[in-house]
Amino acid sequence: MARQVRDAKLGSRTARAELKPSGKPYWRALDPGLHLGYRKGKTGGKWVMRRYLGGKYAVETLGTADDKADGDGDGSTVLSFAEAQTLARQRFTEGKRAAAGLPTQSGPYTVAACLAEYLTWLEQNRKSGRVVRWTAEASILPELGAKLCAKLTTDDIRRWLEKCAREPARLRTKPGQKQRYREAAPEDREEETRRRRATANRKLVILKAALNRAWREKRIASDDAWRAVKPFREADVARLRYLTVEEGRRLINAAAPDFRLLVQAALATGCRFGELAALTVADFNPDSGTLHIRTSKSGKGRHVVLTEEGVEFFKSRCAGRTGADRMLPKADGGRWLKSHQSRPMADACKGARIDPPANFHCLRHTYASLTIMAGAPLMVVARNLGHADTRMVEKHYGHLAPSYVADAIRSAAPRFGISAEGNVTALERV
Repeated sequence: MARQVRDAKLGSRTARAELKPSGKPYWRALDPGLHLGYRKGKTGGKWVMRRYLGGKYAVETLGTADDKADGDGDGSTVLSFAEAQTLARQRFTEGKRAAAGLPTQSGPYTVAACLAEYLTWLEQNRKSGRVVRWTAEASILPELGAKLCAKLTTDDIRRWLEKCAREPARLRTKPGQKQRYREAAPEDREEETRRRRATANRKLVILKAALNRAWREKRIASDDAWRAVKPFREADVARLRYLTVEEGRRLINAAAPDFRLLVQAALATGCRFGELAALTVADFNPDSGTLHIRTSKSGKGRHVVLTEEGVEFFKSRCAGRTGADRMLPKADGGRWLKSHQSRPMADACKGARIDPPANFHCLRHTYASLTIMAGAPLMVVARNLGHADTRMVEKHYGHLAPSYVADAIRSAAPRFGISAEGNVTALERV
């Protein structure tokens, strides 16, 4: 990573004042093949760079050193030692791109241009391009889009992140109308603050991903500005909710016939709503007892291992149908689209007396939670859910897994005869 180097002779104007005037620059190595030099004159000095490209060294003047006047902060006319380093690295990387036949920066390279390149790449290589584009247009571009990437500072990003954390959740608003926001109930203020910070963290991930890609592509000389910005701590630890087996059965019985098939498939596989909506009959393999998810959230496919109950369910859905038929169509034969599950899920929860109502993603949590509590290894569950490793599963469900620590404590910790006061007995959850 491009860090600012320190030098006792060149780092401050006081130190440079002690140097003797010389026609030869005082050199300081920055990176392999790149040196920053200070050429001292009688009345002041200039910054120069020496780079090794094409089998030979080339020397180029960068600008005037801030020996007498402060730098103007934009890295153009009067340069501090730090600004000279940034400019030298930028020109060095642009020279390498030109030598390799790659496009070089034309015109100001703004955050908007950086995000546009990232979104183009994302839409060609990942499934999340549409969601990321919406987030960028709504929350990143209005504040940071016009800023030059070379001038973007840590303070700029921190102020933007804090503003995102203060903004309440957006409600769907028709184009041209004033943006509407969700109001939190007074008793939910603490949870609402956590949610806002978690949302701000996700926006920061998008911004950093775009900037990091540009930095790796040599479009930005240094990643110092955003590398120092950390997300809000403990913002993503949400209270996990899952249904009991009995609640799951009630939900299945209360759901509308076409939606009931989606609910059953979600509880049998742990798959996301979009993954289930895209299934065709050919995606089920009765010989191996697996379901092929062709494209998941990460852009990669996976094979979901089914229980005997799951195998029988999908066999019944495939009987007498062609491989191209949609596995779980709506009642009218069409495909379930984004947000089509919200109202049927609310109606099913009401009919099943599940209060507060659960959303469709809760069915994925239910599958994972009950499977882990039954003793399945975290890695196995992670693979079935489509995670590359166990980090997400450990984060959300690790406390549910049977463990040596829990068993040891419960068997060996001292008992003091503590008993609950009063004769009120808690009812079992049904």
